[in-house]
Amino acid sequence: MGGVDVLSDLLHRARAGDALVRQLIQRPPWSMTFADVPALTVMATLGGHASIRLDDTGPTPVPLTAGDIALISGTGRYTIADSPSTPPQIVIHQGRKYLADTGEETTVHQNLAPRTYGDGQPGATTMLRGAYRLRGGVGDRLLDMLPPLAIVPAGPRTRAVLDLLTTETACEEPGQDAVLGRLLDLVLVMALRAWCARPDATPPAWYRALADPAIGDALCLLHTDPARRWTVAELAAKTDMSRAAFAARFTSHVGQPPLTYLTAWRMTLAADLLHDTDNTIATIARNVGYHDAFAFSVAFKRVHSISPSAWRHGHAEPVPGA
Repeated sequence: MGGVDVLSDLLHRARAGDALVRQLIQRPPWSMTFADVPALTVMATLGGHASIRLDDTGPTPVPLTAGDIALISGTGRYTIADSPSTPPQIVIHQGRKYLADTGEETTVHQNLAPRTYGDGQPGATTMLRGAYRLRGGVGDRLLDMLPPLAIVPAGPRTRAVLDLLTTETACEEPGQDAVLGRLLDLVLVMALRAWCARPDATPPAWYRALADPAIGDALCLLHTDPARRWTVAELAAKTDMSRAAFAARFTSHVGQPPLTYLTAWRMTLAADLLHDTDNTIATIARNVGYHDAFAFSVAFKRVHSISPSAWRHGHAEPVPGA
């Protein structure tokens, strides 16, 4: 069935801008603490060994070997080093590097190539870091797939993409940001798939439901056109099921009835539109399938416990161009 792939739709809607991609080629010993981290970081060890520690949740470091990918979310600070025994050296805060012991700003790493820094000496560890800025409730849905630190072991499929991303990171050609963004998205999606397939992973119900062809198709339809006036009967017909069988199967797999899921998804989109745009409430209501602004406001307050106008004022930020 044609339409929007649900995971791709979340990633597209959640991105607040181009992802930042950087490469470190540094001879041990080295240690870097990231003090103000983005919503989601993709960290990969390309050569050598490293360890990562979430400073907010405990001191236990996790080892990384060549080809391993770490997905980091839901934390305010983490440290990556060549070894757990390496003491803190550099703290990165608001894009600047500071010495961990004195707090003085430093330029300890030299630029080796575009987006590449370190010393480039023999025996160096090579690390690749991609940082995502995510927006609003859609971003939260994406992050709900992950624990604060998810380690995806090296594999032949991810390694091939990492090698290509590494090569492109050091290039400076027209369209380079677009190339890097798409390659990083590919690494992220492959890592998310691998993580969610682990027996110890607990992905959200909607992700597990994608494995069912009929329910996956229905979710695809709801994400492709959330403003459409869907009925359970219409969704059932689209998936070649009876209304009763479809409703029971959707609820069992997703954990919500079809129209309850649709309403929650619409309200997630509406909340982000209220935050990110200066569109009128009536316009936003139509964008998410409500032709009556009053009915939209009632539904929004039922889900978010606050009116659309109060939500907008409570999350007010300058709107570009407004």
